[in-house]
Amino acid sequence: MVKYLLLALLLFSILSCSPARRISRDLQRNPAYTDHLTGFALYDPVRQQTLVQHNANQHFVPASNTKLFSFYAGLMALGDSIPALRYVVQGDSLIFWGTGNPLLLNPDLPDTATLRFLRNRPEKLFLSVSHFSGARFGPGWSWDDYNDYYSTEVTPFPIYGNIVRFTAPDRVPNFYVNPRFFADSVTRSTNSKEPNTMRRAEWANQFVRPAANKPFQRDVPFHWTPALAAKLLADTLKREVQLINKPFDRSAAVVYGLPADSLYKRMLVVSDNMLADHLLLLASSVSDTLNTQWAIQQTLTKHLGDLPGRAVWVDGSGLSRYNLFTPNQLITLLQKIYAKVPQQRLFQLLPAGGRSGTIKSLHKTDQPYVFAKSGSMSGVYNLSGYLVTRQGKVLLFSMMHNNFVQPVSEIRKRSADFLETVRNRF
Repeated sequence: MVKYLLLALLLFSILSCSPARRISRDLQRNPAYTDHLTGFALYDPVRQQTLVQHNANQHFVPASNTKLFSFYAGLMALGDSIPALRYVVQGDSLIFWGTGNPLLLNPDLPDTATLRFLRNRPEKLFLSVSHFSGARFGPGWSWDDYNDYYSTEVTPFPIYGNIVRFTAPDRVPNFYVNPRFFADSVTRSTNSKEPNTMRRAEWANQFVRPAANKPFQRDVPFHWTPALAAKLLADTLKREVQLINKPFDRSAAVVYGLPADSLYKRMLVVSDNMLADHLLLLASSVSDTLNTQWAIQQTLTKHLGDLPGRAVWVDGSGLSRYNLFTPNQLITLLQKIYAKVPQQRLFQLLPAGGRSGTIKSLHKTDQPYVFAKSGSMSGVYNLSGYLVTRQGKVLLFSMMHNNFVQPVSEIRKRSADFLETVRNRF
């Protein structure tokens, strides 16, 4: 009897000192994680075992962790290449519909497939946007962010990334506007005390540049309308593009553009909101309508029906605080992505700790060991993805922080230190 009791005590001692036990205890007691709402889940995909859970079924505002859901929606709806355009030919007319493709003349990732196709067509060109249903902003977006680069409008036929890029280079008075179409819509401020930035009127594409000749570059969203999209396209093609209210034709042919991985990589690595929100429109382009909510509902119903608990997902980028996910829901999603995408390809698409993207400063090591998507806004910092331990194991993790008052940089550092501990102990 005594022997069995000693054995039980020894076993309890071993378990209490296990890596999982120590990490769980740290999450429960360390002020670095208890002075705000912290959630964490760690999963071993080989053993199919949850290793650590802390507030793992608690809902958190995910910020840009939402882009992992948008990534998965794209994986399940799209093929290897992006559908850039849908069209039909009727007599001497070519009628085309946008797919939500965000890369047409995008200054950071330009796709010229649409231009090549339309430039050489002999027919008259007609653009229809009748199949789009949705608002210019996602649910819960801040209305006064319209002037900020991260809050471009959601549109059926994006062009130039739906932004105007203003550049004043070093030590010269030159001022560049891309696209040049907007050059005559810029006036100069007379107030020398204004910040060195660009401002746009909310409902008109009238821009004000700073009074001082200081170097800067700013991306400012333009207010999109079908007429403006047609004019911008016509200006580039040097031929007329007319608008038409034509219902979408299911027999419409498809023009394909860049590889989908090009979009996924930029969206995930630099956390590009415009690409993320339009990726959901691309995912809905397999239907008769372009609609963000349709894409979300289809993905949740058809491909994420086994998420633990109820998820609240309202946009592609994570700009909305209405989005709510739990660490365990992120783990389920990461499992599905890991099963769908080979590891080498997946790790090339994600930001790498210490090397690229939004987690470039996370860990400075010769060999990255965290491949993950971050998400931050005031009072919010999350990191979800894949961690390679010192023993070479690949573990899935989701660490979520909400409702803190410290700078995001401080919580980012705490997360980095915590993940380094996880890496060393497993």
